[in-house]
This record gives sequence, C-alpha cells and structure tokens, in this order.
Amino acid sequence: MNSMKDLGCELYEFAESLWPLNRSLTGEGVRETLLTIKAILPNLKIIEVPTGTKVFDWNVPKEWVISDAYIITPEGEKICHFGTNNLHVVGYSTPYKGKLSLEELQDHLHSLPDQPDAIPYVTSYYAPRWGFCITEEKRRTLKTGEYEVFIDSQLIDGNLNYGELIITGDTKEEIFLSTYICHPSMANNELSGPTVTTFLAKWLTELPNRKYTYRIIFIPETIGSLTYLSKNLEILKDRVKAGFNITCIGDERSYSFVPSRQCNSLSDKVARHVLKWVDPEFKEYSWRDRGSDERQYCSPGIDLPVASIMRTKYGAYPEYHTSLDKLGTVVTGTGLLGGFNVIKSAIEALEKNLTPRATVLGEPNMGKRGLYPTLSQKGIYQDVRLMMDVLTYSDGTQSMLEIAEKCDQPISQIQEICKTLFDFQLISFSD
Repeated sequence: MNSMKDLGCELYEFAESLWPLNRSLTGEGVRETLLTIKAILPNLKIIEVPTGTKVFDWNVPKEWVISDAYIITPEGEKICHFGTNNLHVVGYSTPYKGKLSLEELQDHLHSLPDQPDAIPYVTSYYAPRWGFCITEEKRRTLKTGEYEVFIDSQLIDGNLNYGELIITGDTKEEIFLSTYICHPSMANNELSGPTVTTFLAKWLTELPNRKYTYRIIFIPETIGSLTYLSKNLEILKDRVKAGFNITCIGDERSYSFVPSRQCNSLSDKVARHVLKWVDPEFKEYSWRDRGSDERQYCSPGIDLPVASIMRTKYGAYPEYHTSLDKLGTVVTGTGLLGGFNVIKSAIEALEKNLTPRATVLGEPNMGKRGLYPTLSQKGIYQDVRLMMDVLTYSDGTQSMLEIAEKCDQPISQIQEICKTLFDFQLISFSD
C-alpha cells in the first residue's frame, strides 16, 4: 500500500470513477460497477442469477433498463432530466410517454419540503409505477398547464449480478465482508462501502500470510444478500467466524456501530474494542436500529455473526438518501481513509487474536532477561506493570482481545507485548 495520504487520494479517485454509473438492483450500472471493481481485483467473480429465481420468500426481479427520462414544462423547459442527475427518476420506473396537466403530474412527483434544495432518492422495486424526483424549490415554480412526460425504460427478463472474491488463508474459517452496489449517485450511503471494501480486499490480497480465508461480496442490497444466502447458506454457517456489513464509511463526522442480533458475537466485541480506541465518543446503536444487509445475515435461522462498523450511520445524517450526499462535501478522502483504517484494524485484531499461555510456573525472572529493572524503587514497577498484567492473564483461556479489555489497552499494544514474551519463550500460543 502507498502512504496514508496517497491511499486517501486513491480511495477518493476510485469513488469518483463509480459516481456517474446508474446503479439499481439490476442492470448495466451494476455490471459496469463490478467491472470497475474487477479492474482492481482481477480475481473477482461476477455471477448472474436469472430473473424469477426463487430466493427464500422472494424472487429475483426483472432487470431494469433505462435510456432517458425527462419532463417538458408548458414553457418548453426540460426538467427532471435523467441525463443531468440519475436521482431524478424513481428507481424501477415503468415506461411512460404522454401529456398531463400539472394536477395529474403532481401525483407522480416526489420532493422534500424540509430540504427544498435536495432531490430525494425514491424507488419502487416491487410495485409497477413511474415517477420523478424534484427539488421542492423547483416544484414550487411549476405553473398550471400541459406537461410532456417521457420515460424510456424497460423491465425485462435478465439477471441480477453480484461479485464474489474468495481470498484463501491458512484455515477454512472465514471472515465475511459484504457491501452493496445498488444505489445511484450518493456518496456516503453508497459509494463509500464498495470503495473501502475494494481497497480492503486489495490489501488482504497483498498480505504475505493470512490466518483466515476472506469471503468478500459486492451485492445489491436486500435482494442481493437474500440471493447470496440462498446459494451459500450451508457453507456460511459452517465457516464464518466473524463478519462486517460495510456501508456509510466515508464521512468525517463520527464513528458508529450496529451490532449483530446476538450483540456479543466476536464481530461485536472486535468492533467495540477497535472503535473505543479510534473514537471514544463513537455511537453504539441497538439491533433494533438495523437497516442494511445485517437484517438478512443475522435473521433467525441464518444467525451469522455480522456487525456494521460505520462512520455516520444511514439515516443519521441530513443528506441521507438525497442528492446532497455528495463526494467532496459529505464524503472526503480523509473520511474514506478513516473508514478503511478502522475496518482494517478490526481485521488485524481478528487475524492476531491468539490465546497466550504462560510457560513458566510463578512469575518469571524478568530481570535476567533484561525485561525488568534490577533495582527496586518506588515508581519503577509501573513501567513494566502492563507486561506483568499480560503475563498474569496468559492462562490459556483468554484471547488477546479479552486481555486487552481487562488491561484497558488497545489490542495492538497487547499483541506487541505478547510478541516480546513469545520471543523470550515466556508464553506459547493457541488459536
């Protein structure tokens, strides 16, 4: 990896490359997004699941194809043009061509009175309808008269596409990373997730050694996770030790966390620990505040240990699901880099979370090993107290993460101490 500053720039530039693509549950925008990711992750498999395929209680929807859409006002002005902003059209809008009065058109317009300068993000995936999204400011200027409406779209039998990357490790036990690629141009709620996940996967691929195998997927939200689970549930339940749903990870405002339904899974413990040392003011939500694919991964009968580490949580920032969720304002290179680093730290904690066991009965003679002052006087003992605390908890039943919590220290520091103790043959490790 390049320097941290360079990496922040790379993350931001990659998000910029994804920005113009019109992503939805299905369609060309999803495929183009996956191909862009594959350019960085050549081993990414792009998988097709045909329209109508049954996935638990759902069916894969038709593929949405849209070429153009707009409204022409009585004055001849073209507004709500899909080519200007892909949020202007309600997601999955059916085709329409015709002329309507303003009163008739109003039933098909969506705006936000409380955010008059924002275009809202609206979808109608599973009920056929058409519509446009418009700023409240513009909507208030519309005058009585005849409006020409044009939506060149199709709903066809096609495919749902998703990407899967398996990075093998020393064991078959897996860490599961999932992010979604189904929203159009919104920065924190959409692009931060696949951007950070892509570069985490790149970093993992370049590691010389990995304890765990990594299963990383890029999917449409909800229907994509249901589809993936329906095809892979048995192996996921057998192998996944911890996992993270990666979303809303690119702003600079805060850090937050939604636990798994169990609330005490390994993923939850690692997330809480890492976030505490990154941002002591991080916000922990409850499982009842869930809203992304953790809903599927942790549902009864599936019960995967998947948590969500985020910057500002979906729904908790004013620009959420609007055109105001922009690159450069809401999401920055610095914000993306912070998101990358916090999940990287969680993965490193998992990778190195061994269980130490002391090899010497009683307290070892640290002085003869140069690890302890040979002159005893007030205050000196505190300098090595943490090392002795690590030793006293190294009974073969407590992991480094558990010891870090008891010592109220970041696991990275405990890992460094354990390496020293191991080098002096004062502890051994078990997984």
